[in-house]
Amino acid sequence: MAKSVKIGITGLPGAGKTEALLKVIEMLEVDGHTVGGMITTPIYERGKKIGFEVMDWHSKRMGIFAHRDYETPIKIGSMFVAIDVLNEIGVPSIDWATANAEIIVIDEVGKMEVESETFIKAVKLALEAAKPLILTLHKKSRNPLLQDIRRRDDVRILEVTPINRNLLPYKIISLLKTELKTPK
Repeated sequence: MAKSVKIGITGLPGAGKTEALLKVIEMLEVDGHTVGGMITTPIYERGKKIGFEVMDWHSKRMGIFAHRDYETPIKIGSMFVAIDVLNEIGVPSIDWATANAEIIVIDEVGKMEVESETFIKAVKLALEAAKPLILTLHKKSRNPLLQDIRRRDDVRILEVTPINRNLLPYKIISLLKTELKTPK
């Protein structure tokens, strides 16, 4: 079986990785494709980032998995990470997409998310699936999972920058077009 297109979107924090991914999802769904997986969005209070929500793209179920006011054993930067929320919402969303969606999306494989062994296993299974996968990747992390993804021959890494952020979704769609047929 031929390998499917795997695309990693990387860039500095705030560069627009999630925004580029959301635009790609929008274009895919307009064309009738089934997209599944997880999306991570920042939570702001008075212009300051105070946490992160995780959302199952298919069910739209959401939860706060990192917050500066949580009290959990895991702290990354100023955020306390609730691994149980990631495991209850993010991981099942990846598993559902791997089994049922036409295209898998994982936003983001980053420092907080890789604290979950269950998340790591779900990402590895998604990478082996015979279907397109789009991930956003933390740019500088040296975590073994991120290093493995970057080294894979079947993953095309694209960096989002202020210059290409508006064009990058179209490039990603172009890369996927060779594999995807518009549903009737």
